[in-house]
Order: sequence, then C-alpha cells, then structure tokens
Amino acid sequence: MIPASHPLWLVGFRPFFTLACLAGLILPLVWALIFGGQLPAPEIPFTSVQWHAHEMFFGFGWAVLGGFLLTSTKNWVNIRGYHGPALMVLAGAWIIERIAMSFGGYWPLPLFLLANNLFLGSIVAMLLWTLIRHRDTDSYRDNAFFLVMLPGFIVAKYLMLAGGDFTAGYVMAMGLFRLAFLVMLERTLTGFMKAAFQAEILRHPKLDMAIKLLGLMLVIEFLLPRPLGAALALALAILLGIRFFFWKPHLAFRRIDIGIMYIGYLSIVGQLLVEALGHVVNFVWIGSVSVHLFTVGAMGCVIPAMIIRISKGHTGRKVVFDGLDRTVLYLMLATLLARVGLPQVFPAAYLGWIHLTACLWSTAFAILAWRYIPILMRPRIDGREH
Repeated sequence: MIPASHPLWLVGFRPFFTLACLAGLILPLVWALIFGGQLPAPEIPFTSVQWHAHEMFFGFGWAVLGGFLLTSTKNWVNIRGYHGPALMVLAGAWIIERIAMSFGGYWPLPLFLLANNLFLGSIVAMLLWTLIRHRDTDSYRDNAFFLVMLPGFIVAKYLMLAGGDFTAGYVMAMGLFRLAFLVMLERTLTGFMKAAFQAEILRHPKLDMAIKLLGLMLVIEFLLPRPLGAALALALAILLGIRFFFWKPHLAFRRIDIGIMYIGYLSIVGQLLVEALGHVVNFVWIGSVSVHLFTVGAMGCVIPAMIIRISKGHTGRKVVFDGLDRTVLYLMLATLLARVGLPQVFPAAYLGWIHLTACLWSTAFAILAWRYIPILMRPRIDGREH
C-alpha cells in the first residue's frame, strides 16, 4: 500500500495518468486476443465488443479525463485541489470497476452496478463541487459546459450498463468526449502555438461558442431524427474545418508534438463527416471507421502528447519532446493508419490489422509507462510541493 503522503497522491494527474498508461498498455492487447479467439470473453452480461467500447471510454478514457480535470479544475479556480486519501479512494474505485467489468457477470446485480458506478459517480460529484463552489474565481466562463457534460457521462454509462440501449450510451459517451476534446483543444492549442511559434491563432467568441453548442447538441444525437443529426454533424465539421485553416497548420506540422494534436483535431472533423455523409452516401467502411476515427484518431493522437506535456511540466521539468517521446507519437500515427486506413485497402487482412493496431498502441503506452510512471511517483524536481 502506497501511503497517502507519497508523491503519487499529490495531485490528480499522477495516479490517473499512471492508470491510463497501464490501461493503454494492457486493454488493447486483451481486446485483440479476445477478438481473435485466443482469450475468452469477459464474464459479464454484455458482448465482448460492448466490453471493449465501455473500457475504451470509461476505463482508459476516464483515467485520462479524470486526471486532467482533477488537475485543471484546481488551477482554473485557484485552489489546492483533491489529494491524499481522496485520490486513493478514486483510484481504488477505478480499479474495482475494471475488475467488475471483466469478472463481475455473476455478481448480484446491485453489487455489479455499485462497483461499476462508484468511480464515475464519485469523481463527477467531486469535480462538480469544485466548479460550483468556486465558480466566482473560475478563469473560464465556458466551464459551464463541464457542468452539463459531467452528469451526462453518468447518463451515458447508465444507458450502456442498465438502460437497455448500449448503442445510445456509447454514442452519447463519444459525443461527450468529443465535446470535452473540443473545449480542451481550443484552450491548449492557443497556448502551445503561442509558446512554440509566437503565433496567434483565431479565437472568435461567436465561432468558438457555435462549435461548442453544436457539439453539445450532438451529445443527444441518438434522440434526434437522423437527417437532423446528420445536418448538425455536417455543420460542426464545416465550422471546425474553417477554423482549422485559421489555426496555422503550416506552422503546427513543423513539430510532431503539436502537429499530432492537429491530426487529432482533423480526426474529429473526419469522424463528423463520416457520420453526416453516411446518411446520404451508400459507402461501406470496414471496421467502424466513424468510432475509430475518434477513439484512435482523436483520443489516440492527443492523449499521449498531453500525458507527456503534463507529466513533465507539472513535475518541474522542461517540456521538451525527446527522441523516445517523438517515437511514441509516431507509433500512434501508425496505429491510426493500421486501424482506419489499411483495412479499407486490404479488408481480407482485417484480423491482422486488429492485432497490429493493438501491438502498436500497447508499445506506445509501454514506453510511456516505462518513462513516466517513475516520474509520477517522485516529487517535483524544482522543490515545489505540487
């Protein structure tokens, strides 16, 4: 047992980026072996594909999002933030959920649901408390979107686990993650471009708000008539595309650490276009392209770069991407190609692409785990507490 005074529990990104690295290393390999028949499916009342979708969003995804928000919200409202026993409880609840989602199929239903909702319910309540209690000192007015998003994740999880509509739940979960990424990319890329190139990128309040409002409306896409959902997705893709060209991509692509985040941005545009045009164009994609453009393209490209930046910057280190850091990012680009691009060209080798994708993704996160978990376990090098 790591004591509550250990550096791991000083701030939220430390335990949850550690868990995210481990989840990113393990979960894809397990899924590939299940998909290929080498491992049995988890003992739960869901299909193995549903298990995979849940774990991608609420296992891996929420380890990253939880670590980011636990760290960011305290900075947004200028408070100490959750640490020590509070983080220990949250990390324990996340681990219990992973156990329940893999082996809890024969547990009594109340116990199964408790184990699978304890982490999300707790962290959402804690984040909402921070944002609401300290709203007067909040640096961002649009954090109101998080006040809607965070309870929305509970609804999405309920639909996936107990609401009887798994598809609606994962569509809602993807919409919520997409909105969270839109908000975070808007904030972070502004600073990254200024720091790296002394470049100002377009920040027009009306355009930015329209993008976020469309993203919010698409969270409930499953409730909308299909033509309306397609129209909203197309409108959001167009606005994001317009803004992209004013965000100076010709500069961003000079550096892989920033360029890969622009590729994540474009992956969101691509996912929206596939969703929108899929209603009017009769084209068969191989391998759930819409979903994987977001999960592998947006999440897979943006998350490793953010883990590296935050793990270095918030432990007092200079944020410089060295050779191994860049290797991780190139591995994630190869993962995107293997999961989304190559199956369209060589569909007969689909199982092989699944295994290659898992190996590439897991290798990238193995490097992240090897390099950054020891850093997350040690005090800051600049003498500051947190």
